[in-house]
Amino acid sequence: MKPPIAIQKPQELEIHGHKRIDPFYWMNDRENPEVIQYLEEENNYLKEVMRPTESLQDKLFEEMKGRIKEDDQSVPYFKSGYYWYVRYQTGDEYPIYCRKKSSLESPEEIILDVNQLAKGKSYYQVGTTTTSPDQTILAFAADEIGRRIYTIFFKNLETGEILKDKIAHVTGNCVWAADNQTLFYSKQDEETLRSFQIYSHKLGEDPASDRLIFEEKDEEFSCVVHKTKSEKFILIHSESTISSEIRFISADQPTAEFEVLQPRVPHLEYAADHFGEFFYIRTNHQAQNFKLVKAPISSPSLNFWEDVIGHRANVLLEDFDLFSDFLVTQERTNGLTQIQIKPWNEEGHTLHFEEETYTAWISTNPEFHTKTLRFGYNSMTTPSSIFDYDMVSKNKTPLKQQEVVGGYDPLEYYSERIWAKAKDGVSIPVSLVYKKSLFEKNGQNPFLLYAYGSYGYSMDAYFSSSRLSLLDRGFVFAIAHIRGGEDLGRHWYEDGKLLNKENTFSDFIACAEHVISSNYTTAEHLYAMGGSAGGLLMGTVINWKPELFHGVIANVPFVDVVTTMLDESIPLTTGEFQEWGNPKEEEYYHYMLSYSPYDNIEAKNYPNLLITSGLHDSQVQYWEPTKWAAKLRLLKTDQNLLLLHTNMEAGHGGASGRFNSLKELALEYAFLLYLEKITS
Repeated sequence: MKPPIAIQKPQELEIHGHKRIDPFYWMNDRENPEVIQYLEEENNYLKEVMRPTESLQDKLFEEMKGRIKEDDQSVPYFKSGYYWYVRYQTGDEYPIYCRKKSSLESPEEIILDVNQLAKGKSYYQVGTTTTSPDQTILAFAADEIGRRIYTIFFKNLETGEILKDKIAHVTGNCVWAADNQTLFYSKQDEETLRSFQIYSHKLGEDPASDRLIFEEKDEEFSCVVHKTKSEKFILIHSESTISSEIRFISADQPTAEFEVLQPRVPHLEYAADHFGEFFYIRTNHQAQNFKLVKAPISSPSLNFWEDVIGHRANVLLEDFDLFSDFLVTQERTNGLTQIQIKPWNEEGHTLHFEEETYTAWISTNPEFHTKTLRFGYNSMTTPSSIFDYDMVSKNKTPLKQQEVVGGYDPLEYYSERIWAKAKDGVSIPVSLVYKKSLFEKNGQNPFLLYAYGSYGYSMDAYFSSSRLSLLDRGFVFAIAHIRGGEDLGRHWYEDGKLLNKENTFSDFIACAEHVISSNYTTAEHLYAMGGSAGGLLMGTVINWKPELFHGVIANVPFVDVVTTMLDESIPLTTGEFQEWGNPKEEEYYHYMLSYSPYDNIEAKNYPNLLITSGLHDSQVQYWEPTKWAAKLRLLKTDQNLLLLHTNMEAGHGGASGRFNSLKELALEYAFLLYLEKITS
């Protein structure tokens, strides 16, 4: 079967006196039958090319599904008189939300069975679930197309009745006031999907008459509504990439006017919680790596901020949690997370973890008056684990570790952290894992290198039971902690954004070259993988150094950077000018154009490529990967595979449900194994 060749309809694009010709600009129309036909042709082509791997895909799917405990539940947590948990039943795709009153010995109450709601639907995803303070009404948000456009429903938990109130075309973000009648929620712009309005809804009233509380006029900002841990205050948090602003009211006064905590200032970021007479605020004010301050509720602006934990040049303050007798912080040092516990008036201590590379995090802690901290931990060899930690006695109680059905021995695998040297001399950490019995440092190991590298998202070392399907077939898996994330502190992010963005791409190339020079693998066995902004990374590195990789998987890739960032009607664009730059400014235009994957495709050899996309994607529009694939087909000079898979029923996150997504992962793994000539 010959690959599909897309029709060319050249479109001239001009700005700053510079012209570009886009032969596939016409694909920017989801309703055009020609577009749908081309996507279906690409899907059929992929199916035909990958037909020899169908039995392997089935085997991989069953293998990965078989490691997941189907009859499973989360660790219950106590809040508002109930123990809350989510469980799954054998054979079901979706979660069941449950609670037990006062004691874990009490009868179970199912508050929401998503399996029932999802019947007959090709896509269904529940976002927020939140109960009224008196625990009688559940508000939940559901998305039925994968575009992250939700409808909020209300369920009477005493009668099981779904109320007539229904709030459509919203973000899914919502929170109850203390009166058990008022729900605050956020709404997005219908075209750009920017969350820009906060409304209040009174139970029993027509949503059409809901009161507009706040509208974010600045197109670089979005807004959400949430509650403090104390549940005493409702906060509206407006945020751009470089600035924050919070408004607040008492939760028991839902009709009050919101007050501004601290007016927005460029480059001032902050987030707040409440305890006692103070707001506690994590901020970057005169603190690149963030610090913790407190301010009186009566006068919370910047002039009254008092340091609680000062700035530290080598420690990034990522998060904090407040307890009646303790302050707990989640911090990052030398690329690794740490948890610090400090009694309010005494010296604190640090939770220590033994592995070379791992991830630890503050888990769900809704109670104030407790000496117990719940935290999570995993690594590339240790399944996700939840612990309760007595902050007085320092005793640690394991509550649950992710079960790998069929057996898993962590001693059969080895995880380590190595350091690559960037072109400017900076050291970049790389976390990797492999099966000991299948690994030799002889340069012949199939090797998958993964990275993201944008928005300050740190890509921590984490466990995946699905990944075992690669490790058990001899693959080494690695995460490159490149600049653009915050893995080594805030500067790590700032050195990989805007006019420093090229560091992200050259760092990844340096990591690839390092694992080759260190004899872990060779270019004939090296594969790369990234999604969304990590797909941009994939697109750029194969333009710069295609010979480094035998194959590349780009999931929902952001590859048409300049055209997208010039179109402010596209979701996310305006909010990301401080991440990528605004190409309406000539300096940023030319810089972005220099690395934009779509604009820099050349007539040359490229690696084998698998590109994935979602027709309803709200974050990376489907036409970006589609155009990229079409242009690569037009110009590439090799006979390597180029496959495009578009999920016609889903968005940025792929298929819904617990196991459906594994079918897409099985395709990706089969692609890698096919290239390695591993057939079983």
